[in-house]
Amino acid sequence: MKSLIILISNPEAKGTTDRKIKQACLFLESRGYEVETLFTKQRGDAENFARKSIKKSPAFIIAAGGDGTFNEVANGIAGSVIPMAILPFGTTNVLSKELAIPEDVRGALEIAVTRTPKAVSLGKIDSPESSFIPRYFILMAGIGYDGEAVLGINKTLKRFFGKGAYIYSGLRTLIRFHPSELAFRIDGKTYYGYSAIVGKAAKYGGNFTVTPDAHLADPALYICIFNGEQCLDIVRYVFGISVKRHLKFRDVKYQKAENIEISGKACIQIDGDYLGTTPVRIGVAKNIIRLIY
Repeated sequence: MKSLIILISNPEAKGTTDRKIKQACLFLESRGYEVETLFTKQRGDAENFARKSIKKSPAFIIAAGGDGTFNEVANGIAGSVIPMAILPFGTTNVLSKELAIPEDVRGALEIAVTRTPKAVSLGKIDSPESSFIPRYFILMAGIGYDGEAVLGINKTLKRFFGKGAYIYSGLRTLIRFHPSELAFRIDGKTYYGYSAIVGKAAKYGGNFTVTPDAHLADPALYICIFNGEQCLDIVRYVFGISVKRHLKFRDVKYQKAENIEISGKACIQIDGDYLGTTPVRIGVAKNIIRLIY
């Protein structure tokens, strides 16, 4: 009896084509697997598909899409023994860069079928005001400017122009960004700032690094708090990140963390998708999924 693989594909991801999906299925079948392909139609489908697929006890589940799809599948399988592999088709493919997984179909699937799954810890975020259900994140949570920029992304522009949609939204947000001060209680100590990135992984927005010490296998978070509120401060931070100098800025706080509580009012994004608003609590779910990389 052939081992089953579930392939969950987001057809709206920028690099997804029927040819690539067919190529993926043929490759997996040539390796002796039975393949069941599920196509998402709306947000939340990938998570629901993953949760239901667990009952079929597949050898593993492949998330085919971008970082948002990977996040949904991870939330769907969290706490189970079913491993997850990724097939990057998205706009920025941050997770594939973090894990050094090639963006061509054969290269990514070769890793999926030959490597041993590893236990990975995820970030966990919830709201004391119950403004959203608790969620896991693989890569990062962005609070403040970052969250507001993601909220403003036009989905049509993202589909056709990829990273250009993020840049456009970032510029629009920059003009109208008037943040409120936030309080960050980190492992018992309180700090203040206007925006932050909480990293569970090092990569951000492609090959940039905001929290360079973060690692998926490490059951810890790293937080970067930005204390400037003006337009020029944001420009300075973006430039600092691009040249890997932001951690030397006097108005940037960077440290390792286990538990973070954020109060005040700001937008939040996780793994590139808008989530909701603060206040929030952020912690670590240790070894909560098995990832193939």
